[in-house]
Amino acid sequence: MAASEKRRASGRRVNALGVHSLDSVVYAAPDLKLAETFHKSFGLGVRHENAGLALYAEASGHRWVSVVEGPKKRLHHLSFGLFEEDLAPFAKRMRRLGVERIDSPRGFESNGIWLKDHDGTPVEVKVAEKVSPSRKPAAKLDPQPAGAGAAPRRSLSGHTRPQRLSHTLLFSSSVPAAINFYTRVLGLRVSDRSADDIVFLHAPHGSDHHVVAFCRSGGPGLHHTSWAVRSVHEIGLGAERMREAGYDKGWGLGRHVLGSNYFHYVRDPWGSYSEYSFDIDFIPADVTWRSGDYGPEDSFYVWGPQPPSDFVVNYELA
Repeated sequence: MAASEKRRASGRRVNALGVHSLDSVVYAAPDLKLAETFHKSFGLGVRHENAGLALYAEASGHRWVSVVEGPKKRLHHLSFGLFEEDLAPFAKRMRRLGVERIDSPRGFESNGIWLKDHDGTPVEVKVAEKVSPSRKPAAKLDPQPAGAGAAPRRSLSGHTRPQRLSHTLLFSSSVPAAINFYTRVLGLRVSDRSADDIVFLHAPHGSDHHVVAFCRSGGPGLHHTSWAVRSVHEIGLGAERMREAGYDKGWGLGRHVLGSNYFHYVRDPWGSYSEYSFDIDFIPADVTWRSGDYGPEDSFYVWGPQPPSDFVVNYELA
């Protein structure tokens, strides 16, 4: 089988120039020790790398999130993966659209292409392995046999270990501008939206319902990172373990409308969230998703508790 045929089989949309994965999210925090404690409690592997923290999930050795030290909590930059044969055409499209290249942030030198998005956030586009799934992962259903108890004992229930980063939700000064930049330049596609309040974008080569989403605010910021787990049970178990660790602020258990995933959000020390997510919609490379524009009542959640009053407050603007 030719290399191009292998690539299509493993997840590639023919004649679509665009990034295939959200490779990593980088944010700054004023207290790396506090960030380490939070993310370890959440169930992630935390390593000390490059004078900061690197966050890993159970299913792979991929570095999904990096935390660097800074005077305040803020979104630092995003990194997206691209197929090798698409790098030159991508650079050509940048030139045609008049998008300027920038230098990489200090300490993040790479062979990728760096640019700024509509809000001025640095974005890296680089040749990288596809880490978005190429097919919908199988959902784990806990068996319920007749004549026996199915639930684990609390004392032996362990801890939830996320499998991978599913997506990130970012604040933006303009949702239409975010759509324009991330679709025209990076080649992402609109999955669904709610007017100019929120939009969900997927990668064209097979990905979850969204790899990145944008919510209207006064400026850029990190709202949450979302981590895929294997069952609703693991969502509940993770929420309970975080409560025991002292992180009792958040939102869940519930189910979203757009994306369909079950969720529980845990608030970090700076007002952003980490989400346990299970069974999100998947958009294969050979499917053209019919996107919709939904009213507020149909764009948030199907069921669950009332969200916190400050759930969509961008504390990075404070």
